[in-house]
Amino acid sequence: MKKLKARWGVTSNFQLVIIFIVFAITGSVSAYLSKPFTNYIGLTSENLGWLYFPIRLIVIFPIYQVLLVLFGFLFGQFAFFWAFEKKMLRSMKLGFILNWFEKSSKGK
Repeated sequence: MKKLKARWGVTSNFQLVIIFIVFAITGSVSAYLSKPFTNYIGLTSENLGWLYFPIRLIVIFPIYQVLLVLFGFLFGQFAFFWAFEKKMLRSMKLGFILNWFEKSSKGK
């Protein structure tokens, strides 16, 4: 636990527990929402066959990211999860999303 706390810059065990709870809630909620959402936009296993689950994962990924920051905010850990999101997007070579977001928010 000490290595994880040091890596994430977490100071207390309580904060670490809250972070784990946020990850658990976000994963559960995004998995729960993925089926109705994909059905709503017309993606079903009947019309996609074996491609349904890979496409469902790709479609739900942005929803997971938004929910992660939202639940992080609700649990008082916005700073941690916002930094986590930025680091993850940059490591996935999706940093252009952050650049777009920062440019659009400065224009307001």
